[in-house]
Amino acid sequence: MPNHLAGEPSAYLRQHADNPVDWYPWGEEAFARAKREHKPVFLSIGYATCHWCHVMARESFESPAAAEILNRSFVSVKLDREERPDVDAVYMEACMALNGSGGWPLTLILTPEGEPFFAGTYLPRENRGRQLGLIPLLQAVEAKWRRDPGSLKKTAGELTAYLRQEAPAGESRLDPELPKKAFEQLKSVYDEEYGGFGAAPKFPAPQNLLFLLRYARVSGEKEARRMAERSLQQMARGGIYDQIGGGFCRYSTDREWLVPHFEKTLYDNALLALCYTEAWQEGRFALYRRVAEETLDYCLRELSVPSGGFCSGQDADSEGEEGKRYLWTPELVQAVLGADEGRHFCECYDITPEGNFRGRSIPNLLLNQRWNLLPEGYGDYRRRLREDRERRVALGKDDKLPTASNGMLLMALARAALAFGREDYARAARDLAAFLLDTAGAREPERLAALCYGDRAAPVPAQLDDYAFAALGLLELYPLDYDPALLLRAEALAKQITLRFAAPDGGYYRTAEEARTPLKRPLERFDGAAPSGNSAALLLFERLRCLSGQERWRRSSEEQAAFLCAAVRSAPMAGAFGLTGLMLELWPTKELVLAAAGEERPRLLETLAARFDPQMSLLLKRPGDELLARFAPFTEACGPMEGKSAVYTCENGACSLPVTVE
Repeated sequence: MPNHLAGEPSAYLRQHADNPVDWYPWGEEAFARAKREHKPVFLSIGYATCHWCHVMARESFESPAAAEILNRSFVSVKLDREERPDVDAVYMEACMALNGSGGWPLTLILTPEGEPFFAGTYLPRENRGRQLGLIPLLQAVEAKWRRDPGSLKKTAGELTAYLRQEAPAGESRLDPELPKKAFEQLKSVYDEEYGGFGAAPKFPAPQNLLFLLRYARVSGEKEARRMAERSLQQMARGGIYDQIGGGFCRYSTDREWLVPHFEKTLYDNALLALCYTEAWQEGRFALYRRVAEETLDYCLRELSVPSGGFCSGQDADSEGEEGKRYLWTPELVQAVLGADEGRHFCECYDITPEGNFRGRSIPNLLLNQRWNLLPEGYGDYRRRLREDRERRVALGKDDKLPTASNGMLLMALARAALAFGREDYARAARDLAAFLLDTAGAREPERLAALCYGDRAAPVPAQLDDYAFAALGLLELYPLDYDPALLLRAEALAKQITLRFAAPDGGYYRTAEEARTPLKRPLERFDGAAPSGNSAALLLFERLRCLSGQERWRRSSEEQAAFLCAAVRSAPMAGAFGLTGLMLELWPTKELVLAAAGEERPRLLETLAARFDPQMSLLLKRPGDELLARFAPFTEACGPMEGKSAVYTCENGACSLPVTVE
């Protein structure tokens, strides 16, 4: 018999609709019952493509024994972390406070008022060695709650009081040395042999790579560029990169990037595509373009939906087995390519009879000394293998369309369309922008929803990162068509941040004033699995300052830069994405205004736009264009000279004498 999750739009919740556990979705009904019956709340947080969430579901939530205890003595609540990332953020902070680490599935036990007294991650059904099992935990809490609920409530109250304490921000001031300190910190944990940062498990951390690429550009620090490029190359050689179908898995379980956790997420692939595109724009290394295009092609092929948006991720499992869809044997390859071509392909991509993962092989180039000089025709071989692989059991997808992740993909598509001259990417970027503005923003023109299901916005107000990344995506789209309406829409979204998310002591809350987040409004200072909303807000404000020359964005960017400097001073690499914005504050920037003499774009415009310079902004003023001056008032005085198009080079809203161009 279905529980209370039947009919929920979330794929993650629907996965649990037939569990014997009497699940409720997050909401007032569950907590009202807990108060009425004086029962603790068992809260399980995960998402649809989470491998260990599937494992815990099979072991425990499909278990009649576990369900009996939960249904007897608890009110059980399932929460999709991507539907309510604010709720997830608060309870993840509780898990970090109690355990020093976190992850998903996130497992909590709360008082009927929502205050946590236990927090953990994956739990096996029974005790396993020194690892606590779910059933013994539930039995212990059941007995303790019956005998002495006051002690558990006291623990919950103390933890809640701790969570509600705002960390002292320290002195809010610009720190010109912070980018250098972040570089040095990244260097201290850099893996010289395999690239990336830290030991296993190893995450791609695209925000770190973007920071290093841009820091190298403005500072001249060649070591930063070398670290970023080594990491990009090694990831592209490893099994974390899908050598057959494109796109990156969530993380590598080893230092070498060989064995991934096979789940793919939209935000990782969007930001990694941006990294590889940006690296190609600097040095034109063909590998970077190939990986960027294959990653974006993967997103377009496998994550897009007819409404115009993109799904949040793709599962690791098929047929109940992690990674099965991605694995090969020599026999499978030769059945597609033939004996000779198949043998050569297997030698190239380390596909062996003994395998490198559970008796089968993850294709990779880590052992191939000529990895960057693959023979002609191998692209066609990989295409044929991908088409054959598509006949296997399909991977599950999380069909929600999160606004922040779609904003990240808009950034990547727009940049790649311009860099590579790909009109299909340009069309996809325009369609995605329309989706974000017309579907996620359907309720009010300047307000967004946090996510959509198909062509319908969910009734969840957008959060800080949704506004920031949607706006950043629109700014990246502007150089494709030079439509000033995009700049004004991005500015309108940024104004919503300053009006509805501001914290009294600096920075911005994750949620707007009207959001109903338990315990507190989260204020995130550090980048996590994805860049924080505060990091993205700083980059957005700095971009708007450079493009518009307006005083309001100068003030907003300076205040946010001072906040971020104080927030990450002790761990600057934890704010790497925001530091890409801080560099616009600390190093000289140039704003170029090209005043066109006619409707046809001057050739110089395409030349300037195709190369990437993080410290340069480019505006096009067409004859009779009134919208641009509304966004950037300083452009009103810019016009053609002697009937010819003219370029104005501006700094801080002051422009030099123009130079005419053809």
